[in-house]
This record gives sequence, structure tokens and C-alpha cells, in this order.
Amino acid sequence: MKINYNHLPVKVHYFFFNASMGAFTAYVPVYGRQLGISPLIMGSIIALLPIGSLLGKLLIGYAADYFLTWRKRIFMTLFTVTAISFMLMYFLPALPGPILPDHQFQNVSCECPPPCDMDYHASVLASCNGTKDTTCHWMCKDMNFSIRLSFHGVEKEAIISPDTTCLLNVNESSLCQRNETAYNNCNVTCDIFEDDRCLYTSVTFWGFVILMFFGIVGLFVSASVNDTICFDILGTGGQMKYGKQRLWGSVGFSLVSLVSGYTTDLWSQGKIYKTYTPAFILMLVFIVNDLICCRKLKLPLVKSPSILTDLYTILKLLPIIIFLCTAIIAGILETLTMYFLFWYMEDLAMTTGYMSQIKLIEGLTLCTGFLGSKVIFFFISGRILKKLGYGYTLTICFLCCALRMGFISLVPTPWYVILVEGTLQGPTYALLYATIVTYASVISPPGTSATVQAIAAGMKEGLGYMIGSFLAGFLFEKIGGRMTFRAYSGLAAFAALMYFILYVSYLRHTTIYATDARHNVEWRNPDDAQKQCEPDET
Repeated sequence: MKINYNHLPVKVHYFFFNASMGAFTAYVPVYGRQLGISPLIMGSIIALLPIGSLLGKLLIGYAADYFLTWRKRIFMTLFTVTAISFMLMYFLPALPGPILPDHQFQNVSCECPPPCDMDYHASVLASCNGTKDTTCHWMCKDMNFSIRLSFHGVEKEAIISPDTTCLLNVNESSLCQRNETAYNNCNVTCDIFEDDRCLYTSVTFWGFVILMFFGIVGLFVSASVNDTICFDILGTGGQMKYGKQRLWGSVGFSLVSLVSGYTTDLWSQGKIYKTYTPAFILMLVFIVNDLICCRKLKLPLVKSPSILTDLYTILKLLPIIIFLCTAIIAGILETLTMYFLFWYMEDLAMTTGYMSQIKLIEGLTLCTGFLGSKVIFFFISGRILKKLGYGYTLTICFLCCALRMGFISLVPTPWYVILVEGTLQGPTYALLYATIVTYASVISPPGTSATVQAIAAGMKEGLGYMIGSFLAGFLFEKIGGRMTFRAYSGLAAFAALMYFILYVSYLRHTTIYATDARHNVEWRNPDDAQKQCEPDET
């Protein structure tokens, strides 16, 4: 193996860009929660992002192909807007009022708080000065019950005491007066605060929504842009080397996300709110370095004489339609582990007694998946594609998805998820991702690579993510996390079977699959043969 120094700039670009995004993007949902945004509202925002991602990918991809001489400037502007959107979140003020702790209130005496002055309570709610209502669930030695409480305080962790809490329904006070000695050491959990009106009218909320929209959409679009840059530099016939470039993005993301989380915890010791200053500093440092690196990238200028005509020519082919539907299914399956895996793990931790260790377990899960199987499978993805071809590789990826979700649904404790993710995240994400983007590059007519990548990624991360987020959320609500993972496991197995049947009976016999490494490899002259037999480069 020899090092190809022409590919070093794209490796460095992947590392710096993903490192800058890894510093903060993994923490965006919990950062929004710290600002006072509820999980329900956060989920609704996330469900709308794929629409913007799909439109953004198509617009930027077409612009990059049409305005070819401006391609690098378009890419660099997109990176800058994405980073600025995330960094501006640092300056959003927290909503006034207390925040609920991530843990239960423990050993709470059931001496009920005093009744609220309802006239005064109504006036302070209308002023949005930080008073918040919710329902709290008491778990005592001999009895469980629920009562509605009102908390007040400014930028402090909510506590249950006569000074910070009052009882909204005075008739519920009798619940604590039946046997005071039995209710002196209760555990209490509270629902999310009911402050939607104040939330929706705040600058903090709308600022977060707008910045998150441009940041996340910019991140998804940038991922397609990065792949386009990579394939442009690799050139025709070099697509199989894509994984060896992309793995550096996983290395940068995982390493910096761990450093960011650790330094944020250190910076936040003794404070109620997490201080994300180290995360934003890391993001700034890496994005500046990435922009410097982008200036060194040399992109080939190959323009299609008619982009829309070329796209229409390939998009009307049945194999391409099947490929895009496959990308949608991949997005649906990916959504479950992307947005709901940690949710499932925390539910499992609550029932198995590992809640005090869950953040450590989640961090190890993330690190093991990225630095373990993801890096390995990005590195060997080209060899697998050369050996098996696109059709069989996609089938194997879907089968591994079925195994991954099936095993996750069977684990007795969240610790076992680390083993599953460390083993199967590679073939179900890295190999699947490399296969889709590599095939999209292979089928792209000259000068349309950015647009075709945008369409393929838009189907996966746009339409696929949108369907997957709504479906996963609905199933989690109706049948629970364990059964949802089993349902998705069955869906992945069915997708593998159907694609295998389509490939064996139809797809491998069509002309579009002539680019498959296992079929119809044709060398026109000795120079072409030499290119096919070059030593493996990184």
C-alpha cells in the first residue's frame, strides 16, 4: 500500500469539517432542552428538518453543477453558514424559570406545599416571568398518587419545597394527610412543564428554531457536498477509494465529540446549567482550519451541456427508480437508531437500575461505533464493493440492519448495546452509506455529480428520515421501544429479501449495472487495464 498525496487535502477536509460538527451537533437536542424546549417540541422540529434538507440538497447541488467556476465558493459559503448558525446558539438566553432535574426527586416528605393564590398565579403566568405548572407523580412506601404543582424561581433547578412550590388543586392535599409517617420518604417524578404559550412567544424559542433549521439542514447538505468534492478529486474509476477518505470524518467526529463532552463537564462543575463554551471554541477552531484546507482543494471543471436533460435521462430508468426507493428505505431504517436509540437505552436503564451510569454508557456506545466498526468498514468498503458488487452489498447491509435492531431489542441491560453497536454499526451505516454515495457517483453523467448526489442523499436523508421519524415516534408511543426495534428488524429483513430478489431476477441483467465491479468490466486498451490494476492507495 502506498500513500497518494493528492488525496491528503480531502482527508484533512473530512477530518476538520466533521470534527467541527462533532464538537456541538451531537448535543443540540439537550442544549435546546436546557433552554427550556420540551422533548415533544424538539421532536416536532426534527421531523420538519428533512423537508428543508431535501430542498437544500437539490438547490445547492444544481447550483454547484450549473455555476461550475463558483463551485468551491458555494461550498465554502455553505460551510460558513452552517457553522455560524450553530455558533449563534451560544448567545441565546435561557428562558426564565426553574428547570427540571434529569433524575427523580428522592426522599421527599409528603408534607404538601401550600395552596397557590390563584389570582396571583394567573397574573404571573400571563407575564411569563418563570412560573411553571406540571403534574408530579409520587411513589411512596404504601401508595402512589399524582398531584399538580406550580414551581417558581429564575434559572434554578426545580425543587419541591414550601418556598418554591405551591399546590394548584387544594383538594389534593388530603392525599398526603392520610398517613404522614408512611409518606416521609417518597420518590417523585414530574412531567415536562406546561409553558407552551410563553415558549412560543419567546425570542429564545424562535431563535433556536431558525438557527437549528439552518444549522442541521446545512449539515445534511454539506455532507452531500463533501461527497461530491471527494468523488471529483478521486476522478472516474476512483470511486472505490471513497471509504478510505470518508473514514477520517468519522475519526474527527468521534474524537472531538468526546473531548467536547468531557471539557464541557469540567467547565460546568458546580453549575446548574451546562456551559458549552469549550464546544463552541472547538467548533470555531476546526471550521477555520477547514476553510483554509478548502482553499487548497483542486476541483476538476467538467460541465454538462444540459444538466436537466442528463438527469431526466437517468431518472426515467427503472433501475435508478429502484435505487432511489432503496435509499429511502435506508433512511427510514437509519432514523430509528439515529434519534431513538439513546431514548430506548434510557428507558432500559430506568427499568434495570443503570440510570446513574447511562451518560457514560451512551458516550462509550458513540465512541465504539464510530472508532470501531465505522472506521473499519469505511476503510474496506471499496474492497467489498469490488468483490461483491453493489447489489449483493446492499442486501448484506439490510440483513445486518435486521440483526442490529433485533439484537438491540433483546439486550437485558444498556451495557450490551455497546457490543452490538461496536460490531454492527459499520456494515449498517458506513458500508451502506459508502455504497449509496459511490453508486450515485458511478451513474452520474459528466458535470452532474453534485445534483445526482443531492437527489440520492435527499431521498435517504430527506424523504426517508421524514417517514422514519414519524413512524418510529408513532410506534414508540403505541407499542414501546423494544417492540419498535423488533418491527424495524422485520422491515430490514423484508427489504433485504425483496432487494435480493429484484437484483438476481432483474437488476444485474440491466445495462445500468454494467458499472458493477463484478459484471461486464471492459478494458479498452492496456492503459485502462493498468488503471484497473493499480496498487491499493489511501
